[in-house]
Amino acid sequence: MTTHNRGKITQVDGSQPLLHQHGHEIQHYGSLREFPIALSHDSRAESCTLVNQILADTIILYHLYKKHHWMMRGHTFYQLHLLLDKHASEQLELIDLMGERVQTLGGVAIADPRHIAEVTKIKRPPNGVEEVPVMLSRLLEAHESIIGEIREAIDKTTANQDSGTNDLLVSQVLRTNELQVWFLAEHLVDTPLVQG
Repeated sequence: MTTHNRGKITQVDGSQPLLHQHGHEIQHYGSLREFPIALSHDSRAESCTLVNQILADTIILYHLYKKHHWMMRGHTFYQLHLLLDKHASEQLELIDLMGERVQTLGGVAIADPRHIAEVTKIKRPPNGVEEVPVMLSRLLEAHESIIGEIREAIDKTTANQDSGTNDLLVSQVLRTNELQVWFLAEHLVDTPLVQG
């Protein structure tokens, strides 16, 4: 292949990557492509909006889990360090599933961290380290906010007959979040360790 550079002809190796490419957006956030999935435009648009909000908040929750996993302290360090990392991995799976669902509906999944920061409803933690019960409470509050969004989205996707999104939200997103809440909440029960 040859290229012209200021009047000079230069030979370019065919395996050379074409770097520093620029172009225009081919699909704007909030717009929909038409896919033949027998679901109305309005139903798909509402599902994309709902799932993108849950997705944004779940991405923040994932990062909260990673932060608290690293910052864990005290006599329950080992157990909680492992538990929070396990929960983070499960949230990461949900993130991928929800992002793919938005794309399947013809939408654009929210992904850029700066956009997510603008959209999220989850409160920002301090940059430093908090006490363990506070970190766990922060995670529980984030879960509760997300679970409220999930329940609202379940009702709306049921009404819109968007069974695919509904199934994802019920069988995977809701159930994973509820189970993680149980595991976290039990760590905040004040019980004696050695004597009853």
